[in-house]
Amino acid sequence: MRIGLVGGGFPEVRRCLTAALDELAIPELAGAELVDVPHSAPQPVDVLSPLGSTIDGPLMDACGARFVQQFGVGVSGVDLDAARERAIPVANVPGGDSGNATAVAELAVLLLLSLLRRFSEARANVAEKAVGAPMGTMLRGRTVAVLGTGDIGVEVATRLAAFGVHVVGVGRREADAYPAAAAVVGTYRRAHDLSAALDGVDDLVVACPLTEDTRGIVDGAALGALRPGGHVVNVGRGPVVDYDALLAALRSGRLTGAGLDVTWSEPIDPHDELLAENVVVTPHIGGITEESYAGMARGFVANVGRFARGEEIDHRVC
Repeated sequence: MRIGLVGGGFPEVRRCLTAALDELAIPELAGAELVDVPHSAPQPVDVLSPLGSTIDGPLMDACGARFVQQFGVGVSGVDLDAARERAIPVANVPGGDSGNATAVAELAVLLLLSLLRRFSEARANVAEKAVGAPMGTMLRGRTVAVLGTGDIGVEVATRLAAFGVHVVGVGRREADAYPAAAAVVGTYRRAHDLSAALDGVDDLVVACPLTEDTRGIVDGAALGALRPGGHVVNVGRGPVVDYDALLAALRSGRLTGAGLDVTWSEPIDPHDELLAENVVVTPHIGGITEESYAGMARGFVANVGRFARGEEIDHRVC
């Protein structure tokens, strides 16, 4: 079995997959190889997995792949239409099963707290030997919307509620479609009119996947619905937020700051004009912890084992 890793990002994936292959010791995967598959030099593999790159129809054809397994939740890097045309199954590893959702939620809270407590300025003041500044804002008592009421959104909401936050869950379907979210959010609103859903909200945490429906959904109107001085944290996917709208809101002072673990292109250009504003950026590390990577690797390897045995694949997205 040859498993092709496409893209040079997320360097710890190979180590964790190797450990999971050894730990699970699935007979059908004995001697399995993990190989790098650059677009410029494709090679024959049985399975493809995107690591910060894309998997399109020509690459599937060139590699002769029969299965695409994502290391994690989001499959925006896979051309699902091309996979369907070729009858190639695509699967992911849900965040709730692996610990990924918990890891991402923890980082979302970290980003929001760092903005509210002006952590970057505080660190700069240490270097300047300034004591007692800057003045921050408490998280308790704020109203925070969480866009996306899946595994990650539920974990974010759970943690925010523990801080004394009024959490507004925002999802695509009716509230009864998200029983786990209903247990932790104070208010539930539909995402079809995002501006209305964000009325009266201080801060927004984006925790939804990138689809054609969510691309650019956090636009100027949505950002304008937040209370003045609010913040946006994005741990979903960069293009869910309209770049120009976010930049304009920050420059105008309508938004006080933004925390981004995901950006519109990755890695983000260090000279991107957005970084001249009050923006805290981390390099897509939300799900990258020892615990969550071990869980994702086990889920990945177990599913490849099902594929190798000709069994039904878990968590198939197409």
